[in-house]
Amino acid sequence: MRPITPQQNTKMRLRMRLLAAVLAVGCLGGLTVRLFVLMLRDPGGYAARAADQQLRGATLPAARGEIYSADGTLLAASETCWTIRAAPREMADDAVEPAARALSEILELDYADTLAKFSQRTSNDCLLRRRVDKTMADAVRDWCRANGVDGIQIRQDTRRVYPQGDFMGGILGFTDVDNAGLWGLELRYNDELTGQNGRILTAKNAWGYDMPTHYQTLVDAVPGSTLTLTIDANIQHWLESALSAAVTEHHVAERGVGIVMDVHTGAVLAMSCQPDYDPNAPRTLINKEVRDAVNALTGEERSAALQKAQQAQWRNKAISDLYEPGSVFKLITASAALDSGACKATDYFTCAGKITVAGTRFRCANGHIHGTETFARGLAVSCNPCFIQIGARLGKERFCDYFAAFGLREATGIDLPGEVRRSEYYTADRMGPVELASCSFGQSSKVSYLQMLTAVCAVVNGGELMQPYVVAKITAPDGTVVKEVQPTVKRRVISAETSATMCRLMEGVVTGGTGKQAALAGYRIGGKSGTSQKLDSANEGARIASFVSVAPIDDPKVAVLVCLDEPHSWTTSGGALSGPVCAEVLGKVLPYLGVERESGE
Repeated sequence: MRPITPQQNTKMRLRMRLLAAVLAVGCLGGLTVRLFVLMLRDPGGYAARAADQQLRGATLPAARGEIYSADGTLLAASETCWTIRAAPREMADDAVEPAARALSEILELDYADTLAKFSQRTSNDCLLRRRVDKTMADAVRDWCRANGVDGIQIRQDTRRVYPQGDFMGGILGFTDVDNAGLWGLELRYNDELTGQNGRILTAKNAWGYDMPTHYQTLVDAVPGSTLTLTIDANIQHWLESALSAAVTEHHVAERGVGIVMDVHTGAVLAMSCQPDYDPNAPRTLINKEVRDAVNALTGEERSAALQKAQQAQWRNKAISDLYEPGSVFKLITASAALDSGACKATDYFTCAGKITVAGTRFRCANGHIHGTETFARGLAVSCNPCFIQIGARLGKERFCDYFAAFGLREATGIDLPGEVRRSEYYTADRMGPVELASCSFGQSSKVSYLQMLTAVCAVVNGGELMQPYVVAKITAPDGTVVKEVQPTVKRRVISAETSATMCRLMEGVVTGGTGKQAALAGYRIGGKSGTSQKLDSANEGARIASFVSVAPIDDPKVAVLVCLDEPHSWTTSGGALSGPVCAEVLGKVLPYLGVERESGE
């Protein structure tokens, strides 16, 4: 081996120093670049990773917006509750069995199920019970503190409550376990009622377990917007009470429907289908016979029957079902005939108790023979042959045109979910003399209850078809009015002169016709009775007893429609069964609205 000369040794030292300098510069440059990235280009990256290791985020649920009636009654609200969850892997081994026994007792849970959840030692999250009250949540917290048990999480939550109880269920609807709207206004205005959830952070240790200290930093939850309805809670109570009593008294098989509306704005002041459900317990079947029938089943058969029964219970019949309006529809035929000039109120017609059209015989209601009568008298006594003749004078083209103009072919567009989109009717090209005859007195066509009342309002309010609605105002959490609904005129249907004539004729129905039992002392009432046959029912005797009242008829303000679907009473007459219900409701509504009784009564 050759010896290293001093010259070679010097060169090697220089090379080593150069290499060391290069390595030093490279390392220092790399660190500088990395520091530049961390400090300037991505300053939050490691902070976020550190926070993720040290903190656990939890959602702070936002309160759902409240719903108020027009008079300020709180109808729907959110209240604080707590959800109890567990992280079994954070629990000490000797705490599993005592915790399962104690918490199953406090939370009213099955002990075996709770023990099975806690025994899954790798689980970091399992649900014990949702939406418990403060008393129960405090009991869980106190037991855990007293026994030094970790791994039990008590999280703040909200739940929907309806302070008025069994009231307006079909209108308000209800929410699911996650506070999302499932039915009624809760569904239709879900986006507006839903708030923005907040965020709360809790510390956790190196093993990922919750530490007892809670960070004070949180993102506040923002509640949803508030709805103010056109529905007045007082008027709603009066309607529900009177309708429910009639349904019980007359043994109504297929529920009763009632609607109260402002004739000039289309604002719904009350709407009810009886019997109705409690929105606090919407899945509880209210019909005992149906409930017993469902409970007698088992397995999938029971589940299917329960779901079907619940869907029927939740259905808002006032907007979702079609019905044969019967003689109430004569108001539409009469308005069309007068407005088109096909008839005058003083025209005479003949009723021989029956009439034959194209080989089909039609009878007058209850076999009446009215003889010679005026147009006005024909409406007052609800004469079928008279209106068959009126319909013939009107003709199928004009009849169908007015039918459409009154909004009876299309949905009303009310701001509630589940409205039937299309009624059942004849078009002119499919309508023969027999169909025109039956349609003229309210059979062979099917419309919704809301469509019928909205059309009647156009008859009496001067001739304008209004857009019905139930929400008057939407208010943001800060008090800002987001939306204020204004009455909407869809179109003019009849002239103001025709409307005034119809008001006079409708008063004659109450003072001297089939609506005498809808009379109200001290007030001028107009109305029309209806007793329609359910043509698609297997029961040939099935009838719908209905009555529509308008008051005061000399200056119309309020209209009330009451329909009893399949009553089993001493009669099926709409004037006799539904007329008194309208009178009872108006007897409270009119003074409440400031309409004074006429002097001398």
